[in-house]
Amino acid sequence: MTSATASAPTHADARRRSRRIRPTTWAALGFAAPLIIYIVVFYVAPLAQNMSMSLHRFTRRTFVTGDAPFAGLDVYGEVLADPTFWNTLRQTLIFVVLSIVCQYSIGLALAVFFNQNFRLSGVLRGAFLVPWLLPPMISGTTWQWMMDADNGIINRIIGVFGIDPVWWLQADHSLWAVIIANIWLGIPFNLVILYSGLQNISTDLYEAAALDGCNAWQRFWRITFPLLRPVTMITLLLGFVYTLKTVDIIWIMTQGSGSSQTLATWAYAMAFGKGHSSTIRYSEASVVGTILMVIALAFAFVYLWAQRRDEEGR
Repeated sequence: MTSATASAPTHADARRRSRRIRPTTWAALGFAAPLIIYIVVFYVAPLAQNMSMSLHRFTRRTFVTGDAPFAGLDVYGEVLADPTFWNTLRQTLIFVVLSIVCQYSIGLALAVFFNQNFRLSGVLRGAFLVPWLLPPMISGTTWQWMMDADNGIINRIIGVFGIDPVWWLQADHSLWAVIIANIWLGIPFNLVILYSGLQNISTDLYEAAALDGCNAWQRFWRITFPLLRPVTMITLLLGFVYTLKTVDIIWIMTQGSGSSQTLATWAYAMAFGKGHSSTIRYSEASVVGTILMVIALAFAFVYLWAQRRDEEGR
């Protein structure tokens, strides 16, 4: 009885064995380690540094020495109290909303059009990808030339119809100029994603709807659009995040001047002393960057909520 009791595993032994990491767990950690290191180095660390800079008062000297005084939320209050912030926020929302709505609408129309699989549809789809493949420098310079008030091709075209030349790149019209250029850049992305979603919809559904007497418009609203909802949600999310942080095309065309200034270009100008902001303001730029991250996260949570609600409704 005593030997049997001694040879039997105790509760402490079982607990020690349960604490041992299995070889499969070590293998999983080994495969995940490069990704974890990448996220920490290129995402977590910059975000933490940005948050730290927004809570301290950084100048060129203190940025180098690292002895910036702690300011708490004072810098946030100063940025939010600045009238430029609210005007820039309004321009940012106009830029983002109009860009996404037009990009999605045109991209969806083109995706439905190319889904007919007619002759040369593949070649035309490839041609529509050109704006997406061009470097932003080339795209911005091209649109800057096209919208030139004196020699731009756009003013020449509208001049044929008796319309006076428009100073596209000046302060009053610069927002509409960068919106048009950004829509042109974003259409290929929406086209590719939505076209892939259309390929996953069974043609049997359309044939059954046609037999029931549904016309093309009814088939679109009752079959295509509802079944594209998951693809639509992720397309709008990615488009929102990308458009919210757009700097390159705006800066190349107008340097964020006038009504084309967005939160992203404003933060860029303050961080590097570019454009109309000759004074470098690291802390204020970090605050604006943090606000941009909060807006993007809020939209991401809305997406997750809508996705969960859609899954529960099925």
